[in-house]
Amino acid sequence: MAEWLRSQGHGDSDATRRYLAPKLAHLSSPDGMVDRAAATDRLAHAIRRRERIAVFGDYDCDGITSAAIMTEMLRALGADVTPLLASRFDGGYGVSPAACKRILATGAKVLVTCDCGSSDHPSLAALGARGLDVIVIDHHLVPEEPLPAVAFLNPHRPDCGFAYKGLASCGLALSIGAALRAALGAKLDVRPWLDLVAVGTIADVAPLDGDNRALVRAGLGVLGTLARPGFRALATFAKIDGTVPLSARDIAFRIAPRLNAPGRLGSPDLALELLLARSDSVASDIAARIEAISEQRRDLQEAMAAEAIAEIEREGYGERSAIVIGREGWNFGIVGIVAGRLADRYGRPVVVLAFEGEKGRGSVRGPKGSRLHDALSSIAALLERFGGHQAAAGLEVRRDRLEELREAFEHAVDAHGAPSGVDDGFAGLVRLVPEDDPFRVATDIERLEPCGHSNPAPRLVVDAQVDDAREVRGGHLKLELSLAGGKRVRGFGVGMGELAATLTGTVTVLGDLRRDTYMGGNAVEIKVERILT
Repeated sequence: MAEWLRSQGHGDSDATRRYLAPKLAHLSSPDGMVDRAAATDRLAHAIRRRERIAVFGDYDCDGITSAAIMTEMLRALGADVTPLLASRFDGGYGVSPAACKRILATGAKVLVTCDCGSSDHPSLAALGARGLDVIVIDHHLVPEEPLPAVAFLNPHRPDCGFAYKGLASCGLALSIGAALRAALGAKLDVRPWLDLVAVGTIADVAPLDGDNRALVRAGLGVLGTLARPGFRALATFAKIDGTVPLSARDIAFRIAPRLNAPGRLGSPDLALELLLARSDSVASDIAARIEAISEQRRDLQEAMAAEAIAEIEREGYGERSAIVIGREGWNFGIVGIVAGRLADRYGRPVVVLAFEGEKGRGSVRGPKGSRLHDALSSIAALLERFGGHQAAAGLEVRRDRLEELREAFEHAVDAHGAPSGVDDGFAGLVRLVPEDDPFRVATDIERLEPCGHSNPAPRLVVDAQVDDAREVRGGHLKLELSLAGGKRVRGFGVGMGELAATLTGTVTVLGDLRRDTYMGGNAVEIKVERILT
């Protein structure tokens, strides 16, 4: 543990002790958050006057959890709230014209957007002209043009004095709820909503440092109690029993994909209904429906990934510095997952498009160091629409421009500095030696949670004997390994199943170590990153 902390720049200091034991008391003061007071005043007025408030969230985990936080906190403070979510298949991202019709139909006087709205100037102006006061809660890139809203909360605004810039929208929503509680003089404990903040922050790949580290650490504790009926029901399918502290990886691979599944294949409303469910019976029914959708999503995802890989290998796209691939009939809701899988496999930026007639909608993903938003900005004339971040983006393009896009995107990636691809070095690794007890090391590592963006999990290197190697469903790799001294660990390599037939004897495994919650006891698993033979 000390070796890892030292490699990350942590010494024997108060800062390190605070890192290992983050507290909510360490959160940045919200006083400098621009428009926080304006948003609070308008919402407090709406509650006192019993004006209906529409809460509109994006269709991903951050948007869904933000909408759930705002809905529940506003209701707890006496508000009349109607929650809504965007749909990939009916209007698309943000406050679209289709979304405006649904918002107006609620009869609301105030609209709170969650995880969207920063670039929806025409729609917000139209809603304002119809008498709605709009409050935008978002953390996406901020356009130069002023937003037509009563309040615009976004830490990336140039004039925002809030010290921590990494909050996801769910964290901002919690902050507004806390401010509103104070404005109304209400006694309301905001900690029960930290489970939603943890899920939204991790799922959105927000940095897990500073304020987010304190919020998510506390939120994982709340989530671990399974006090929320929706998470209690979901835990059965996610194989979470509360015996081992939850990690950010549990959220990223067990919880978030299930919450995202309904919105990938249709309406995301089921996920919000699950989070807002008040009884176990209702939550269990919704969770079962979501699990069935998740299974369908996994099947579609595997089929799409296999078709994409076959075409990439056949056409030699993997030799290029960027990959663009699209097909009629692919599901638009799953292209982001497939793009991420391909970016990991090939170590370069990838665009995956789902075509419907002449229109293609897609997602862009890339390895660490990618500047996807910059690359897309430089070829904007080719695109119908685009948006997102440097590491994840979305776009729309006409079918007849696919080949042109393939050439232009590759040149744009080259011009903005193509990422180096898969890391083949040993930088930042610490070695598991025979004297180490893997179970104790795995337990110690839990003190570093939450691990993820801006706070990577420790990468370990270990020499081991391969007792068994096999490919399992989804093309993944399962390993049984023996360490020096007779200790045993299991291994799991995402998308590495094709290596199973070649692994015998002694190998060097690179990855991160976790307690094996499926096996229980003192079982340990290493999530395999690379194998050297």
